[in-house]
Amino acid sequence: MQYSINKQEKYSILSLQEENLNSVVAPKLKSEFVILSNEGVPNLILDLTDVHYVDSSGLSAILTANRLWKNGGSFVLTGIEHDAVRKLIEISRLDTILTIVPTVQESIDYVFMEVLERDLNGEGEK
Repeated sequence: MQYSINKQEKYSILSLQEENLNSVVAPKLKSEFVILSNEGVPNLILDLTDVHYVDSSGLSAILTANRLWKNGGSFVLTGIEHDAVRKLIEISRLDTILTIVPTVQESIDYVFMEVLERDLNGEGEK
């Protein structure tokens, strides 16, 4: 699985550099999500800019990340530029569950707003 991780204090960006997020890639991606969560990454941005196709196992990996960061952190999906990926997310109604932001920069801004809101509400970080 080809990917890069940009770790910052308040968030990390995992950029998946694969054309297909399928049953070959998904288990490795899930493992990486668990490792990042266990390392204490407070918020995760998953960049799918290079991904052209996602299957059900890929959706399962995305939902795993969403679950791992649901309590006390933010999980943001970004870079959905290919119609096949966008349509699958819409058909499966995951666009109603996931936080989807158009660009990486907007995702970073979103995460900072979420962190600020949690701090103001006294929830702190994960």
